[in-house]
Amino acid sequence: MRLPKLYSFKISVLSFSCSVLSLSAVANAEPDKAFRLNNSLPDYISVSGESRIRYEALDGQFRAGGTGSDQLLLARTLIHTKIDTGPLKFGLELQDSRTYLDDAGTPNSSSITNPLDILQFYAQFTTPGLLGADSNMDVKLGRQTVTIGAKRQIDRASFANVIKAYTGIHATSKNKAGDELHLLYVVPIDRNPANPSDLDDNNLSGDTEEWERRFWGIHYRRANAFPEIASNLTAEAFLYGLNEEDTASTPTPNRQFIEPGFRLARKPQTGQWDMEIETSWRTGTHRGSSSPTATTDLDFDAQTFFSSVGYTFNAPWQPRIAAQYFHTSGDEDPTDAEYNQYEYLFGSRRTDLNNTSIYGPFSPANLTAIGTRIQVKPSARWDARLTYNAGYLSSDTDTWIVANQRDITGQSGDFIGHTFDSSIRYWVVPDSLRLETGGSIFIKGDFAKNAPNASNEDETFYGYTSFIFSF
Repeated sequence: MRLPKLYSFKISVLSFSCSVLSLSAVANAEPDKAFRLNNSLPDYISVSGESRIRYEALDGQFRAGGTGSDQLLLARTLIHTKIDTGPLKFGLELQDSRTYLDDAGTPNSSSITNPLDILQFYAQFTTPGLLGADSNMDVKLGRQTVTIGAKRQIDRASFANVIKAYTGIHATSKNKAGDELHLLYVVPIDRNPANPSDLDDNNLSGDTEEWERRFWGIHYRRANAFPEIASNLTAEAFLYGLNEEDTASTPTPNRQFIEPGFRLARKPQTGQWDMEIETSWRTGTHRGSSSPTATTDLDFDAQTFFSSVGYTFNAPWQPRIAAQYFHTSGDEDPTDAEYNQYEYLFGSRRTDLNNTSIYGPFSPANLTAIGTRIQVKPSARWDARLTYNAGYLSSDTDTWIVANQRDITGQSGDFIGHTFDSSIRYWVVPDSLRLETGGSIFIKGDFAKNAPNASNEDETFYGYTSFIFSF
């Protein structure tokens, strides 16, 4: 349904206000004991999960040709059962992700709606590790979710209404010093349904493996790598690769690439500076498009770079202030024999950039963003963040991905706009019931205003409120 201008955003603000009032009433109450299904199960069986409901509202659609307001009610339930037989562990996790209140203009997709299906179904065992005599290695086989490193290459994104899954093998070796080695070879899961009518009706349609898309990686993490320079400074080196061909259901640009990279990071700690640098380079071949008629291989040459520096004050609320820089390359010339756009594939984008779901104007592709963030943690039950980013097209002749706008002449400029993003989380019942609420503002820059097929809106307001029950 279409909402009057600003009405949808006011609904979210009202929802937020009611939530804050309700929290004020329970803030000083004695915490209740968290509910867990495992309390009444045998030791060799464990069942855990969560149920989350989230309402979102957006006013001022920024996507190409967009106008007016939008809203969405999202419901996601996860149930994860594990059986430990001793030498082998077996796991089954179900995911049920449904949406309501959307209409023809809602940017809905299989990444937002995915009714009941198998998220994980795997066997797991432990062997001696590859990082010395004191190491061991967990090997997981089957359908599974994966998170490695800073989550920019591959992640189990928790804010998403539909979590990505893969089928294959993931081996993780660890030692007592805290070093890690990840070995990964998987194929992505093609999430269904995909057509708008089935998405609107929350129709069941089984997810399937994309056997012609193979993603692999080797990722090593060294804990406390340079104690003579700084304590708790970790170093990571990795190599990822993708080999894909068109499938019956999914046309692809037939990417064949490897991606070496490294990361240095020092975690935030009270009274200390923290920092992070991560960069990688993709090289290989890439078709000009995903069309089956595209048969010419272009040279794939794309880069990404992230850096941040922050400080956590030894003061009430433990405030942390950080500055950050984010860059992913864009395609410089659509007519040459190279493809230079660093594409967003399997990683997370919310932590570095902005709130996502039906919002999310910034995506890790053809983007350069400069920003700052403030985080506070008043207590073990509260935390909040506020982030600002100014976003530019890395190439003014390439596409603004999320909005699907492009000016191949480059005459519309490169400044996308300003984003302000916030979130507040509170444990209503510690480790059991959590409230999360937040909002965003996107103010258009010259490119977002002037590019072909630009929307008529000057600003975008977005808000959400969710309750998550863990069991």
